[in-house]
This record gives sequence, C-alpha cells and structure tokens, in this order.
Amino acid sequence: MADTVHAVTIIGSGPAGYTAAIYAARGNLKPVLYAGGPALDEPARVPGGQLMITTDVENYPGFPEAVTGPELMERFKAQAERFGTIIHMENVMKVDLTVRPFTLWDESGRVVKTQTVIIATGAAAKWLNVPGEAEYTNRGVSACATCDGAFFKGEDVFVVGGGDTAMEEATYLAKIVNKVIVLHRRDQFRASKIMQHRVLSNPKISVVWNTVVEEVVGDGKRMSGARVRNVKTGEVMTMHAGGLFVAIGHKPNSQLFEDWLETTDNGYIRTVPGSTRTSLDGIFACGDVQDAVYRQAVTAAGTGCMAAIEAERFLVEHGP
Repeated sequence: MADTVHAVTIIGSGPAGYTAAIYAARGNLKPVLYAGGPALDEPARVPGGQLMITTDVENYPGFPEAVTGPELMERFKAQAERFGTIIHMENVMKVDLTVRPFTLWDESGRVVKTQTVIIATGAAAKWLNVPGEAEYTNRGVSACATCDGAFFKGEDVFVVGGGDTAMEEATYLAKIVNKVIVLHRRDQFRASKIMQHRVLSNPKISVVWNTVVEEVVGDGKRMSGARVRNVKTGEVMTMHAGGLFVAIGHKPNSQLFEDWLETTDNGYIRTVPGSTRTSLDGIFACGDVQDAVYRQAVTAAGTGCMAAIEAERFLVEHGP
C-alpha cells in the first residue's frame, strides 16, 4: 500500500529542483521533493547538485558580492520549505511510470504514488580520477570555465579534453587568463571543425598533443601544476599552471529513467523544444538532466519554474 498520493513529486534538488518546488508550493500543489544524497556508485554526490562543490558564485543574479554554492542552495531549500515543500534528504531508487498515478520507491522503503513527476536529477562532470584532482577541486581544479574562469585572471591554465566542450572552455578562458594550455591524449581533436579552428588560431592557446594528466600537484593549499605523460614516448614531466579545467564531458543522472523516457545519444532526457515535457504525459524534466548546452544555475532555475507551471497546467487539464 502506498503511504499517500501526491500531486507533484520532484526528484532531485539543485537550482532546478528547488525552483520547481517553490513554484509548485506557491501553486498549492503541496510538492514532495527528494533531494538525493550519496549513491553507491557516486559516494561523493551530495544534495544540492554541482553548486555544492562550487566556492564563490558570482554570476547568479541578485548576489553582487558573490555567494558560495552551498549557501545559495541552502537559501533555495529554505525558500522551498517556507512555502510548504516536504523535503526528503534521500534518493528515489526505483520508478514505475506505466500508468498514472505513477509509483516511486525511496531509500526508506516508502512506496509513493504521484500524479506528476518533475525530474531534476542534474548531471555530473566526468573527472580524470587521478591523484590530486579531488584534493585540489575548487583550489585550482574545476569543471566549469564560465563558473570559475574569472578567478584565474592573469594566470596560465590547463584545459583537458579534445571535444567541443574543451574547445568552448579554452576559447572562453583565453579571454580572461594569461595563457591556455590544452592537454589532449590524441594527436587530433574530435571537436567540430569550426571549434578546432577557433582554438588552433588563437595566439593565447597552445596545444600539447598525445598527453595525459597523471597527477595534479600543489602545496597542499592550491594546485601549482600537473604531472603529465606523453602516451607515445612515455616521457613524464611536470608542467606548471594555476588552474586545470577538466572538459571531457558531463554525464546526466538519468539512469533511473532510461527505460521509461526518450533520451539523447548522450543520455540527456529529451524534452519538447521550448518545454520541459518529456515523452510521457505527466513527466517533466528540468535542469542539467535535460540541458546539454548551457548547464548554468540560472538556466536550471528557469526550467524548474517552467516544469512546475507545466505540471500545474497538466493537472488542471487531466485531473484529479
């Protein structure tokens, strides 16, 4: 037997999930939000999404003096709770989206029935998983140039990767930092031709081919460089830079829904253009789990608002 039946259940927190909760609660939908937590395959994952591992956030509107990622998420959470959102600090483990009301199973063993679902499980940056990387995350190591690039003005930085993401990060950083050094494990990029041209023709960007990062090094407080290896010659050397941007892609946290919803080739939940509606009526997706392009807190919050409004309209049209 299910404990209760909800109008809206939100799976995931972060800017998208909490914004959806704020709007749904203000619409008197009495939303329940599963904020998530450490997972077996990702023990470092915490409720609140990628901003929980971000130090100063300087590009979110309304915070001219900057705000830390965790503080910003705490404010989102408090605002959602103020309007009556019920928040569970745990994961949804299984879903059955065969028929409405949909069925969810959480870590506590609850069986929850819900008329609509808003998916806001986000995405996680792919990391190198080398020594020193975790130690110097937010102390030189980052996975988001638009988030953290401004902290490296006048410094040399590494960008690791060879796809469009790496080209975008390198081009963006070249406008801010002293020099960008792209480290790529192959002898050619896999990025689109136009993105390659922008990087290879930029005098502030240099490329080190056939090279992988073996270790991020520093003084214990901040990174100072990386130990790298040439994959063809085996030569190992230490290169110095103040920052290292990992740009080998993101992995959307969509595994729970891949048997139920249409996804892109990269695993992002496919939504109707200009909407958060998915391939199943009554299921909505917002934030980085469906956005492979912008991946910003402000755009995630915007789609969270959209999802709540669309869920409310769906309930008006389809009941109960």
